[in-house]
Amino acid sequence: MYNVENFSLWCDFVERDFLKGEFIELLDSKVFNGATSNPAIFKSAFLTSPAYKEDREKLKNLDAKEIYEKLAIEDIKRAADTMLPLYKNNNDGFISIEVDPTLCDDSEGTIKEGKRLFKEIARENVMIKIPATKAGYVAMEELMRCDINVNATLIFSPDQAKGCMEAFKRANNLNPKGVVSVFVSRFDGKLDKQIENLGMQTAKVGIYNATKIYDLIESYNLPNIRTLFASTGIKSEGLEVDYYIKELLFKNSVNTAPLGTIKAFIKSKAVEKIPTKEYENYFSELKLNGIDMHKVYDELLEDGLKSFKDAFAQILKEL
Repeated sequence: MYNVENFSLWCDFVERDFLKGEFIELLDSKVFNGATSNPAIFKSAFLTSPAYKEDREKLKNLDAKEIYEKLAIEDIKRAADTMLPLYKNNNDGFISIEVDPTLCDDSEGTIKEGKRLFKEIARENVMIKIPATKAGYVAMEELMRCDINVNATLIFSPDQAKGCMEAFKRANNLNPKGVVSVFVSRFDGKLDKQIENLGMQTAKVGIYNATKIYDLIESYNLPNIRTLFASTGIKSEGLEVDYYIKELLFKNSVNTAPLGTIKAFIKSKAVEKIPTKEYENYFSELKLNGIDMHKVYDELLEDGLKSFKDAFAQILKEL
């Protein structure tokens, strides 16, 4: 379907009825070979899908976080079991679950919860998803030392990616697998109107930033770590639905995208992209025009953490 060395396409969607039906069909058809979850995805599933009504009723005497975890863990186990043969044969087939996002500045709390979730799920093809904060780097290192796969998430800046890679390097453990999840389309949603007014090419900040970070990650040459391009659903008008997948079709990478985006991509005739250093001139021009990327990075990270916390809080409130 796509002939790119060590490239994986993961589905950015988890919901129980989907996992029982179309998910299996799409895996068998080799449309994708992994999946991810986050609080926003579970919020949509738990609060809108009728598939959880019976279980929610059975669990109503538990506190909200216990209900959330039991619902989430059942879905994660189901997805992991379905993909286990893929993991055994190709060392792919991962599913991610995120720690409580309110722990993003608590390294010990993140470590404790990450270990507990990994032990309770008890599936070797599960990744524990941890936001890339200073506390997160400490937690990533410890979990990797303990043979726990890590999905480092909410990465917007090269400095964040470096923090993750240094943590993985310090762990010095090649047994678990890791991905560094670089968020892409949110840059263009935030900056494109401003960039258009400057007469510069739009829908490029996310691509160029992701490429720059990809180059940094590859420079570490850690064979068990790959760049994962996340937030690849389009947020700007006029773009092809699968624009961000096709533009970041790099070897030794993962792209996690919404189901509709994946279905559009598999119908296209996309070819492997070779990263270039075009981003250097582009970012120099942005700086000359007064766009402070460090400020943009900080704002997007703050917004990302807030959105995950808000989604988590709303789930707990509704449950």
